[in-house]
Amino acid sequence: MNVWIAIGLTVVGCYAVKLAGLLVPAAALERPVVRRLAALLPVALLAALTAQQTFSTGSALVLDARAAGLAAAGVALLLRAPFLVVVAAAVVVTAGVRALGG
Repeated sequence: MNVWIAIGLTVVGCYAVKLAGLLVPAAALERPVVRRLAALLPVALLAALTAQQTFSTGSALVLDARAAGLAAAGVALLLRAPFLVVVAAAVVVTAGVRALGG
């Protein structure tokens, strides 16, 4: 029963967040600072999620094959490779390092 209560509270919370977003006045959204922040916020959030998933296991910081894969993806991005090549490079390097015992 506790799971259903958590699901219900999550549904209500998500709806409240969406409703709060709709209630923001248009004039507030037209400000240049807000527009710039809205453009940069998803990138920062994605970078934080990537770092958290790459360099942590539980509550400990780790440096393992995932970091090598992330570095390979970064190099591929610097070389302006297509997205699928970036993903493939990260996967191949991560798998290779893990196969070597890293």
